[in-house]
Amino acid sequence: MIRFECDYGEGAAQPVLDLLQQTNLEQTPGYGVDDYCEQARALIRRLCDAPDADVHFFVGATQANFTVIDAALKPWQGVLCADSGHIHVHETGAVEATGHKCLPLPGVQGKITAGQIREAVAEHWASDSHEHEVQPGMVYLSNPTEDGTLYSKEELTDISAACYELGLPLFVDGARMAYGLASPANDLSLEDYAALCDVFYLGGTKCGALFGEALVITNEELKQDFRYAIKQHGGMLAKGRLLGLQFLALLQDGLYTRLAAAADEKALAIRRAFEDKGCRMLYDSPTNQQFPVLPNAWYDRLSERYATTLMGRPDDGHTAVRFCTSWATRDEDVAALLADIAAL
Repeated sequence: MIRFECDYGEGAAQPVLDLLQQTNLEQTPGYGVDDYCEQARALIRRLCDAPDADVHFFVGATQANFTVIDAALKPWQGVLCADSGHIHVHETGAVEATGHKCLPLPGVQGKITAGQIREAVAEHWASDSHEHEVQPGMVYLSNPTEDGTLYSKEELTDISAACYELGLPLFVDGARMAYGLASPANDLSLEDYAALCDVFYLGGTKCGALFGEALVITNEELKQDFRYAIKQHGGMLAKGRLLGLQFLALLQDGLYTRLAAAADEKALAIRRAFEDKGCRMLYDSPTNQQFPVLPNAWYDRLSERYATTLMGRPDDGHTAVRFCTSWATRDEDVAALLADIAAL
């Protein structure tokens, strides 16, 4: 079975493993205050052109998401997000378990707009019973989205302006950020994220690390006591240097985006092959996730050899699936898939 169902099925990029091995028996302080984590923080600040940003490391994205949201919100507040947002549909109520409600807005291709955010906040305050309702206190986006789509710089700038106007922190989940940064459709940089967002993170788990996410906080109010929040939520890894080391390896010499660019290129080749056969795409994704809608017979035939993610059945005759490439997807596996698509 050749696996295309996710981008975290492999271990880690070789430079990550090499650096972990080279430093394996070194003794360092724990909890992320070692020199390797400090070097990684300095590198991330430089890449983001954000010398005053705080940088923290988490093992996984769900842990980062609910820790940030719980730390930023007052007890009676919730977080606005797309109805397909990861925190709303794929984290088993982790945010709600902290006492904060996800407030979903109807997304288009996985995205929400500045206008929707303004409207949601205006509706809350216009309600005679607003004190009996969860107050919008934050905005959460993922980029790329769950549908593989991307916010443009113009869209993110508009959302950032709306959040600033309304006094809502803007949080961007970057679990797949590398694949967004490397996409030929992308016009955002790390510097843009740092300038437009209050907090965001660079994903490692899905982008070449064994595990790990690097959180960047630019909002001064969110910085205060954040390590207390990390500890209380079980996120303070004793062997914290393992996280810093991995980001050092990934972010030096452009490896992070080179790995992602190769994955995006392979995913777009898969998309073109399906489109050449007349298949439509469920979402217009320019990143490493592709969503062809297949005749059921084609889905059954491909499923004998390829593992994918079932996205639903738009009608009785078709099945929508996700093909997901990763930093480690092999050329020969893509070539085999392209040949099998052509033979359908």
